[in-house]
Amino acid sequence: MTLTDTSPPRIEILLVGMNGDLRGKQIPLEAQKKVWDGTVRLPSSTQSLDIWGDDNDDITGLSLSVGDPDGACIPDPRSTTPMPWAPEGSLQVLATMHEMDGTPSFMDPRAILSDMRERYAERGLTPVVATELEFYLMEDDWRETGRPQPPAKLRFRDQPNGFQLYDMGAVDALDDYLQTVRAWAKAQGLPADATTAEFGPGQFEINLLHRADALAAADDCIYLKRIADQAARRHGLKSTCMAKPYADQAGSGLHVHASVIDASGVNVLDAKGGDPVRLKSVTAGMLRTMRDAQLIFAPFANSYRRFQPGSFAPVDIDWGLGHRGTAIRIPDAQGPAARVEHRVAGADANPYLLLTAILGGMLLGLDETLDPGPATEPGKEPPEGTKRLTHDFLTSVEDFSASPFIRDAFGERYQRLYGDTKRKEAITFLRTVSDFDYRTYLPRI
Repeated sequence: MTLTDTSPPRIEILLVGMNGDLRGKQIPLEAQKKVWDGTVRLPSSTQSLDIWGDDNDDITGLSLSVGDPDGACIPDPRSTTPMPWAPEGSLQVLATMHEMDGTPSFMDPRAILSDMRERYAERGLTPVVATELEFYLMEDDWRETGRPQPPAKLRFRDQPNGFQLYDMGAVDALDDYLQTVRAWAKAQGLPADATTAEFGPGQFEINLLHRADALAAADDCIYLKRIADQAARRHGLKSTCMAKPYADQAGSGLHVHASVIDASGVNVLDAKGGDPVRLKSVTAGMLRTMRDAQLIFAPFANSYRRFQPGSFAPVDIDWGLGHRGTAIRIPDAQGPAARVEHRVAGADANPYLLLTAILGGMLLGLDETLDPGPATEPGKEPPEGTKRLTHDFLTSVEDFSASPFIRDAFGERYQRLYGDTKRKEAITFLRTVSDFDYRTYLPRI
């Protein structure tokens, strides 16, 4: 018998951290009343933890400096789902951190996205959002070897079989894993749609259908990441949403499709046979704010390894009609499916902060009529004067920290907290002497 067969069911109340990580408490199912009563407590500094789990009190002053006060974990009942990998009857629920006076914490990513959603509601509008998540599967011996390697089923004489884009052989080779992911997504009510093999060995993409609720769309994405991870454990594998786990293979993205409907359910981005003025305007809003928000789209040092010329990850701040090489793509300009596709973010992005940044940029284009400039055409260079994304983590931190747009969309306190925390991470990265340095420079200089 396995542990799952004999262990009692539980409920897990989950908070989403700054880096898209899940933290919380595991509670016996018979004691779940405290969850629904809103009496579960965690230190409010839980949501200021950096990638290493440090609260950085010396930077933020949010932990022991103020006594490390508790916050209340208020569950969102709509997000309650079963946990198929746990003992039968086990549940999980996402929560939003609140201060003890009942106000949502300024650090909670779900609260930040909820505030942006409310801005749309005040205008009688509703964003409709879908995400496409790419991730890699790899062998589970990475802790021992210190390096990832593709699943054995996708290697020949210990070498990857080659590019696997849309390769049904790769899908079939890992069908047992993918079937588990699908079954668990169905059990949780996630609107999972197509699954495809991507370029890299062991790289897959799962599409989630559109939601007329941006918060629910972000919840879907965070739950899908957890399913991918738990299913990999079940099958003796490891899943990762690192943006660039292999230097010589494709990076993993998190693409977002978005449209906007009015109170009568009409898609306000529909060009209806004419010039897609509003589509272009929301595109311009996203382009105008893209450098300011790049730290949200690329939140780690590894994220910047993904932005390489000649890859499907964009390097220019441009747009195109149906062009998969641009930062913003318009797949459809007419009809109910008229929408934009934001193609910049890596799979490592926090989906709540990601949607906040995208919807904030779109809102600029809804409140004003903005011009994105000429479209980039397939096979041609971007129009003259097109700006570029940065390849530098620290530059991205400084752009984010100085941005009036970020201050408005995320709040001044969160801009400072996120920027200061990421600045520490960027400086730590720059101070680290890598194996590349030793291999390249030590023998020659």
